[in-house]
Amino acid sequence: MYIHELPEWPAFTSDSERLIGPLAGLRHLHGRLLGRLEALGFLNLTANQLANLTQDVIKSTEIEGERLNADQVRSSIAHRLGIEIPSPVAASREVDGMVDVTLDALHNCGQPLTRKRLWAWHAALFPTGRSGLYQVRTGAWRDDANGPMQVVSGGFGRERVHFQAPDASRVAAEMRRFLTWYNRDSSQDPVLKAATAHLWFVTIHPFDDGNGRVARALTDLLMARSDGRTQRFYSMSAQIMKQRNEYYKILESTQQGTLDITDWLLWFVECLTRALEHAETTIAKVLQRHQFWQRHQSVVFNERHHKLLPLLLDEFEGKLTTSKWAKIAKCSTDTALRDIQFLLSHGILEKEEASGRSTSYRLAR
Repeated sequence: MYIHELPEWPAFTSDSERLIGPLAGLRHLHGRLLGRLEALGFLNLTANQLANLTQDVIKSTEIEGERLNADQVRSSIAHRLGIEIPSPVAASREVDGMVDVTLDALHNCGQPLTRKRLWAWHAALFPTGRSGLYQVRTGAWRDDANGPMQVVSGGFGRERVHFQAPDASRVAAEMRRFLTWYNRDSSQDPVLKAATAHLWFVTIHPFDDGNGRVARALTDLLMARSDGRTQRFYSMSAQIMKQRNEYYKILESTQQGTLDITDWLLWFVECLTRALEHAETTIAKVLQRHQFWQRHQSVVFNERHHKLLPLLLDEFEGKLTTSKWAKIAKCSTDTALRDIQFLLSHGILEKEEASGRSTSYRLAR
């Protein structure tokens, strides 16, 4: 029996005592992260937002086993946000559609969620009316013409049904009830509401395909309301992708359990916490790079410096030697040595302990 078959459905319950600690830790981390964001200049904030939105769009589709072209996604987002980037590329209709859904969820998070809006999102995800080789019913709820909606794994003759959604005849009524709840102001913690909405929506599974992507857009919408800002500074989808097996496992166990969804809520809060921790690390690196260029704004760097220094500010693999500088910068070792000596004289690089042929360098501490 699935939870949507229980007579009390969808009267979800949870153990607030088990949630207090994880939620408090999440709020503390969230507040600290917002404080760090205030220290970013406009250009850095814009670049950070573009990077996170690009990752969010790519990973949300990748969870479903589909891969979008990263350059197309980045170009599509930049075009819609009015951000100039070098060498933009034309995006496919599928890419533009996914970007449109993501940005609508974020930038119009204060607007009510309606059947018409959901149908428009779904049609944008499948502009050709097909998902791979299969035709997809867009602009409408599923009709189960090809049998019940099931989540299945395994090859032919070895299929395993992980979940079976409510019959198509129930979907319209189920979605009316869901939308009424979703749009209602409530005292429920916004993070827990986002987690509940995610589970509830994927349990109804109202569309032929793309339900996971729409569910994550609904999560982003509620989180944008909670954050009080439309800029995306972390990627929940990227974190879910890292924990993809756990994600499907907790969904399956919850949908085959009771209406006490505490374990799902705890998993969601933990996943979001990890997404924020990753964002904090990323923002710290952005700030470090920003402070570096601010400290050395009076130094006149050449083209090779501008190529190598950003690599050193990120995660440079191995040790920096004269020969490695020459190889990356595509110059002679003599030129590489002069470049390095220039940086040593300005206190930007320092020698590591080894000398002779093993001489290597690092950014000055």
